[in-house]
Amino acid sequence: MPVEKTNIFIVDDNYLMVTALKQYLQNKFGESVEITTFNDGENCLKMLHKEIHIVILDYLMAGKNGLETLKSIKITNPKTTVIMLSGNEDIALAIESFRAGAKDYVVKGVDSWKKLTSLLTDIIKKPLHFIVKGFGGSNKN
Repeated sequence: MPVEKTNIFIVDDNYLMVTALKQYLQNKFGESVEITTFNDGENCLKMLHKEIHIVILDYLMAGKNGLETLKSIKITNPKTTVIMLSGNEDIALAIESFRAGAKDYVVKGVDSWKKLTSLLTDIIKKPLHFIVKGFGGSNKN
C-alpha cells in the first residue's frame, strides 16, 4: 500500500528563496513530501481545495499579506498547519500570527531552515509515532 505524502505549500514572493527552500526540504524529506510553491497568497488560497497538511508562509508579499492569507487558510482548512517564515522580527506580528492560528513563527536568518526542518520533522513523524504506538510498536522516536 502506498504511503500518503505530506503536502506542503511554500508561499513567498522571493523566487530564489522559494526555489532553494523547496530543494532543501526535498533533499531532507525525499519522497515523503509533495511540495508546491506560490509567489503570493491569492494563488495559494486558490489551491486549498486539496488536502494540504502544511503551509510555510511569508508575511510581506504583494496583494494579501501573510497574516491575511493565514486567516483565510484557517477559515477554509482549519486543520492545515501554518508556519510563518518572515524577515519581520516584530514580536507583535508574531503574537498576532499565533492568535490567528500559526503553529510557529520563524524569523528568516542563519538558522531558520534548521528550525523549519525540526518543526516539519515533528509534524510529519508525530502521526506515525501515534499509529505505531497504538499498534503496540516501540515508544522510541
